[in-house]
Amino acid sequence: MPCGAAHPITDAELVEAYRANALFDAHNDDPEVGYRYLVEEAREAGESMAERTAWRICSQNQLWSVFAQVARQERQGWPAGPR
Repeated sequence: MPCGAAHPITDAELVEAYRANALFDAHNDDPEVGYRYLVEEAREAGESMAERTAWRICSQNQLWSVFAQVARQERQGWPAGPR
């Protein structure tokens, strides 16, 4: 679906996309850490945001810490490790 005058992108959507990209890049560099570290990395990259905003974006995009994934699997009765 092409983006154009019929479907303009708002400034808020653009800012959130840049923030999500900064968090995604930080997560790819170090997938072991949680959103609190990722928000610091994003801030260093020039995308300032509140920790709650970073948590929401990470949650929506499933940017979970590797350790949180293992703990979640163990709670749900799955064996730890890749599936």
